[in-house]
Amino acid sequence: MKKGILWISVILFMLVSLKSTLRADEKLAQTGFQFLSVGPIGRASAMGEAYNTFEGGSAALFYNPAGMARMSRSIDLSVSWNSWIADINYNSFSMAYNPKDGLYGAFGLSVLWVDYGEFLGTMVWNNSKGYVDTENFTPKAMAIGFGYAKSLTDKFSVGGQIKYVAQSSGKNVIPDNETKSGLNVTKSVLSTLAYDFGTIYHTGFKSLAFGMSVRNFSEEIKFVQEGFQLPLTFRIGISINAMDFMEQLADKHALFVAIDAVHPRAHYEYINLGFEYKVLDMISLRGGYVTGQDEYDLTYGFGFEKFGLSFDYAYVPFGVFDDVQKITVTFSR
Repeated sequence: MKKGILWISVILFMLVSLKSTLRADEKLAQTGFQFLSVGPIGRASAMGEAYNTFEGGSAALFYNPAGMARMSRSIDLSVSWNSWIADINYNSFSMAYNPKDGLYGAFGLSVLWVDYGEFLGTMVWNNSKGYVDTENFTPKAMAIGFGYAKSLTDKFSVGGQIKYVAQSSGKNVIPDNETKSGLNVTKSVLSTLAYDFGTIYHTGFKSLAFGMSVRNFSEEIKFVQEGFQLPLTFRIGISINAMDFMEQLADKHALFVAIDAVHPRAHYEYINLGFEYKVLDMISLRGGYVTGQDEYDLTYGFGFEKFGLSFDYAYVPFGVFDDVQKITVTFSR
C-alpha cells in the first residue's frame, strides 16, 4: 500500500511539473513535423485515440511505450495503412520482443513513413506571372524508433523510446549571400532525435488503470534562419473494463471505457473518449469522441482476433476533407 502511494505521488509530481513546463513554452500552431501528431493504429483511432493506458503489444510505441511491458506473448508484429486527408498516406510497422515473460523487459522497434504525394514546384521570377515552374517534387517524412519497457512491480510499468525523425520537402532556390549574386539550390531535408516516455499504474481496484506519456520531446530545429520545435504532447489517461461490475457477463464480454486528457504544444487542450465492446475475446466494436477539433469528433471501428492474428479497422469522418480510414494487422505468438 505504501509503495502504491509513493508511486502515485511521484506520478502526480511529474504531471504537475511537466504541465507547468509545457505551458511556459507553449507555441500554438508554431511546431513542425506535424506528421508525428497523427496516430497510425486502427484500434486506437477507432476509440478516439484514447489509448494511453492500453497494454499488450508493439503498437504501444506510437502512444505510450509503457504499454509494451505486459506483453502476453514473446513476439508481436504490427503493420498499419492509413489513408489520411488530402491523399496523404501514412504507413507504419512495429515489432516487440519479450524474452522470458518480461524478466528482462520488452524491446521494440517502430517505423512510421509518410507519402504526401506529388507537388508542382515554383519559384519567384521577374516575369508577367511572377513565377516560373521548377521540377515536380514528392515530400516525405519518416520516424524510426527503438523502445524499451518493463514492469517494475505487478502494478507499475515504465517505458521509453528514442527515435530518429526526418522530413524532406524538395529543394529550395535561395540567393547566394556570399557573392551577393546568383542563386543556390539546397535540399530541404531536416532531421533530429526525439524521445517518448510513459508510465502505466494499475490501482488494484478492478481493472482501473492510470497512464501518463510525453511524446516528441526534442531540441529546437532550425530551418534556414527560422527555428521550430516538434509537436510535444503530454497525455494523462484512465481506463476500466465496465464488465468488472457485472461478474455474470465478464467471462464472455468486456466493455472498456477510456478517457485521455491531452495537452499538445501546438493546440489547445482536448479530451479523447473511447469505448470498446468485446465478445468472446474475439470480436470488437469500437467508438470514440474527440473534443476541440474543427473537422472531426466522432470515430468508429471494429476488430477481429483469433489464433494470434488480429485485424482492426477505423473510420473517421473528416468534415470538408476526405474521410480517414485506417487498417492494422497484428500477429503475436
